[in-house]
Order: sequence, then C-alpha cells, then structure tokens
Amino acid sequence: MTRVGVVTFPGSLDDRDALRAVRTMGGEPVSLWHRDRDLHGVDAVILPGGFSYGDYLRAGAIAGRAPVMESVVAFAGRGGAVVGICNGFQILCEAGLLPGALIRNHQLRFVCRVVHLRVETSTSVLTTECSAGDVLDIPIKHGEGQFVATRDELRRIEDDGLVLFRYSSPEGELGGRFNPNGATDHIAGLRNDRGNVCGLMPHPEHAVDPDVGPIGGQPLFESLLAHALESLPA
Repeated sequence: MTRVGVVTFPGSLDDRDALRAVRTMGGEPVSLWHRDRDLHGVDAVILPGGFSYGDYLRAGAIAGRAPVMESVVAFAGRGGAVVGICNGFQILCEAGLLPGALIRNHQLRFVCRVVHLRVETSTSVLTTECSAGDVLDIPIKHGEGQFVATRDELRRIEDDGLVLFRYSSPEGELGGRFNPNGATDHIAGLRNDRGNVCGLMPHPEHAVDPDVGPIGGQPLFESLLAHALESLPA
C-alpha cells in the first residue's frame, strides 16, 4: 500500500481532507508536522491547502523555508513524488521546486467554485491515469491563484511541456471567461522536468467522494497512488 505523507503547517486547513482522500482512494495516510525532518519512510508527500503561517510576507513564503521542506526538497531531488495543492502549490514555487509564482486574483476577490481543468500531459505522477485533453471538474477556493512567471520562464514552461492543467470550458475550450483568477496562459497546474513534483491550485482532495460533489480528483489520486513508487529510485 502506498504511504502518502501530508504535511500540516500552522494555518493548514485542508490537511485532514487530504488524509481522508488518500484513505478513501486506497492509500495509507501519514501525518507529518512542519517541524519534522524525518518523512517517516513515505512514498509520496502532499503539501495541502490553507494559509500556512498566516500567509505572512507572501502566500507560502515562510512555509517554503520550514524545517520539513529541507527533507521534502531532498526527497524530490531523489525522485520522490511531491504534490502541492493550492497553498501547497504556492509553497512549491517559494521553495524553488516549481517555476513562477502565485499572486492575487486579477479581480482582487476570493473565488470559490467548481472549475473545469483540461489535462495537458499524462507525463507526471499526478496524471498517469489521465489523457491529454481530458476535462476534470474540481473545486477551487483561493484569493492568490493567479499564476505569473517571467517571459523566459513561460517560454521554458511551454517549450518543455511543464503545464499540467489549464482552466477551460467543459469541452476543453480556452478563454478568459473560463479563467477564474487571470492566470497567465490559463495555467492551473505545473510539473517539474521529471514529472515527480506537481502543483495545482484546484483541490482534488475535495473531489473524490460522489456524495458531496464532483469526482474529478479521483483519477489524480489513482495516478499518485499507483505510480508514486515508480518515481523513487531503486
């Protein structure tokens, strides 16, 4: 059984949801604390949503330098699967594991609704059970979800196929009216070059139980649980 560690930072609020989603999808959830330097032998790590350290300075800025992140960065460097959700995506960018940054939504308002995500690649630990072009329905809830990057970073992101998801219509069409926060190039999620580090603003942990909403998160957790072990070196 795949053991997935979920880090709790002061201010995390979706850590329990992530733990529950791992259990619901057949994995073994492991709670990790922001001061931990030992990842307790997990096969994958999730950095959950919330407002780590109150989002002081910038969203994810302090958490990106927390003691546990030294171990997470080393784990990712060895090929370990690391997924950042919402605030976790911000933390991955702050820690230098993914390019770019997340800033205030273009309308300067918090957004909370279900969006449509177009899968851009199956080459990541989070999308191996998906196909490019699939559209998933997953909730968002954030005030700082507008992805931005330098011109050189954007060129590399596009040239190297690092975009995981884009905000789209239910049919996969791109356009401003489908983009909830003004993200550059409609980017909702990224992967690193190896595909073992993934970040996304939407919340797949809130989309695995058909009794309470959409189930667009199921294939993402299926991918993570099925392929996390493959991402680690022998």
